[in-house]
Amino acid sequence: MSTIALKTNINCGGCVAKVTPALNAAVGEGNWQVDTASPKKILTVYIDKAGQEEVIKAVQKAGFKAEALV
Repeated sequence: MSTIALKTNINCGGCVAKVTPALNAAVGEGNWQVDTASPKKILTVYIDKAGQEEVIKAVQKAGFKAEALV
């Protein structure tokens, strides 16, 4: 299992609730978390078969942005 971290615009509990179904479908429940206290709103995903692009697409499907950390 590997870990990826993405910068997002998911910034509150309501946003997390909105993106939860898409991320659970993409990577599984309990395999991700968003640090809404961080200025970069870091989404950490623990993946085994889903790739970074699939995670980004799931976040975008829920109406949010995600990009690789630089």
